[in-house]
Amino acid sequence: MREYVTELSKYFINVCMIVYTLNCLLLLTGGRSNIRSINIVQKILIFLVQLMCFTDLVLVSGDVQYVFFYAFVQIFLIAAMVMVSLIYERANQLLLNNMCMLAGTGLCMISRLSFNKAVKQYIIILLSLIISLFIPYLLSRIHFLKKITWLYAAVGIGLLSIVLVLGETSYGAKISFSLGGISFQPSEFVKILFIFFLAGALWEKYSFARVALTAVIAGIHVIVLVVSTDLGSAVIFFAGYVFVVFTATRNYLYLLCGAVGGSGAACVAYRLFGHVRTRVLAWRNPWNYIDDQGYQITQSLFAIGSGSWFGMGLLKGNPKAIPKVDADFIFSSICEELGVIFGICLILIMLSCFVMMMQTAIQIRDRFYQLIVYGIGIMYIFQIFLTVGGGVKFIPLTGVTLPFISYGGSSVMTTMLMFFIIQGIYIRLQQEGDRHGGRGKAAPKYVEEVRSEQSDRTEQTKR
Repeated sequence: MREYVTELSKYFINVCMIVYTLNCLLLLTGGRSNIRSINIVQKILIFLVQLMCFTDLVLVSGDVQYVFFYAFVQIFLIAAMVMVSLIYERANQLLLNNMCMLAGTGLCMISRLSFNKAVKQYIIILLSLIISLFIPYLLSRIHFLKKITWLYAAVGIGLLSIVLVLGETSYGAKISFSLGGISFQPSEFVKILFIFFLAGALWEKYSFARVALTAVIAGIHVIVLVVSTDLGSAVIFFAGYVFVVFTATRNYLYLLCGAVGGSGAACVAYRLFGHVRTRVLAWRNPWNYIDDQGYQITQSLFAIGSGSWFGMGLLKGNPKAIPKVDADFIFSSICEELGVIFGICLILIMLSCFVMMMQTAIQIRDRFYQLIVYGIGIMYIFQIFLTVGGGVKFIPLTGVTLPFISYGGSSVMTTMLMFFIIQGIYIRLQQEGDRHGGRGKAAPKYVEEVRSEQSDRTEQTKR
């Protein structure tokens, strides 16, 4: 009986994920009239996926500790869904549901790989939720965020510099330091400060001189990360800077310069850092170095291939054969045991978050908050691209985490803070839409005003 349940659950889990993903796409492509029913369906599917995943873990392992952990995970999910909806009636339900689906999947998979790490991750996620609940309220009450642009930069550079002094080297990179037995990764938290700095510097003035000054400050951030050999984060910061500048100015020349500069920096990094050359070597032909440099990526590809469409089932694969699987290669472990279909659905869910962020940014009237949403969206999707792309051998491995899913307290806390910043700005947009004649969305005239403002700014930049 146990075998029948675990075997059938693989297909049931994937069907639930497909339906959930289709509902995400429906919301993004015009299904706003059915938003309440779609929201209810998504919430039910989240709990069904969790129930079947943890049922598999209990039946296959025979370990009752998974039962208790399942109960605590459900407490988190219920708290997130109920408390956010009660406190902020106009919160974006798609982003909220996706956050719960991704975080729940991450906790389930990490508990399968390392129960102790899952407990630590759960505590950090719960703490992150408590802190994040205050963010939309604070955004509506604090009015000096635009006035402390250079403070964001100073604090950000200072936090990154701490890694140079106290950093612990891991796989050739200094990315974290420990304080009181707790490990911190400053670059994750500095992402938020960096985005606020870019928005503060460019929301009002976007002349060449202002862009050049912003480039110098952004370059200091990136240089500190490069010196710390945290090249994955350096790439994310660089991409965030280039696209936020392009968004602010609508000047394609800046985008071209960013592409050329990024390519040149990649060549320099290849020559300067031995571990970069190792990762490029493993990416180009891992099979020739399967016992050494290419071991991680080949094991990742084996895991994805052996999982096939519907996966081998939880605890029936061998994801621990991949070094650092809970951080860098958790996507591969998900594909191995839950299936490639499940993995594709996860990517589409994360992509739907990005599209929703961009849709929100388009409608925002305040340039400062618009650039913040753009910056968060770009950094979020680019980190996903680096993680998944590295795991499937599309690009060289960078060693960054998969947001909400990989093990890493700093990463999951930062991502949740970013999502709630978006929620706060989204709620602000709904309120402004009401004042312009809409209900729950920006009025058409309001959208036209934004487009007209962007067009005028483009012409001014060209002149």
